[in-house]
Amino acid sequence: MRRFLLTAIALCAVFSSNGYADNFTVDKVYHPYVLPFEREFEWRLTSRQNDDGNVLMQRFSFGHALSEFMILETYLVGARDENQDFGLESYEVELRWMMTEQGRYWADWATLFELEKQHNTDDWAVKAGILTEKEFGQFSLTTNISLVYEWGQTVENEWESEFKAKFRYRWIPEVQPGVEVYVAEDFIGVGPAFMGIKRYDRQKQLKWELGFIAGLNGDSKDHTLRMSLEYEF
Repeated sequence: MRRFLLTAIALCAVFSSNGYADNFTVDKVYHPYVLPFEREFEWRLTSRQNDDGNVLMQRFSFGHALSEFMILETYLVGARDENQDFGLESYEVELRWMMTEQGRYWADWATLFELEKQHNTDDWAVKAGILTEKEFGQFSLTTNISLVYEWGQTVENEWESEFKAKFRYRWIPEVQPGVEVYVAEDFIGVGPAFMGIKRYDRQKQLKWELGFIAGLNGDSKDHTLRMSLEYEF
């Protein structure tokens, strides 16, 4: 597993050599699981503070499983502009496919596909990623490796890559502390994160996440507070 992580980070560094991290957002480490025929509502917030100021973004989504292994989600993404006004930033469509049954192999695997369109410009991005999760007793290691291609009116046609990882301790379902890592071109971020699950009748459950990621990019200030709530039913 250590060799896998080192290889993944090295691949991200290679593929990111021609990319830019200005648009990279510390957001979420995806788990590879899909509940049979689930539906979900999700809200996410990220507040990134650096030397240029504060970037505030929110995501609102609805997802519906197409089968017991595949879920389709749509997002509305809002952001605060330089005038401190909050408005619609982009639209996203996301498909997550759980490729293996949980616990059957040495790790659980899924793929992630995403299409994004900016609201005010004719700019697009498409993403393809591999999601894995491996359990070690009460500990879990989750990794996301993604390639992103951007094109459009105001951005150059370019490839980017992302690597995300979460190592957590499954203390109790409602409280699970961990550490998250984010790697992109000219960006490495590490910090504590917490998540929890409150289960109700049948497959109804509420998930929460909270994390604080500090950028390790020299003397410049770059840290992100992220949080999310997700209701599955």
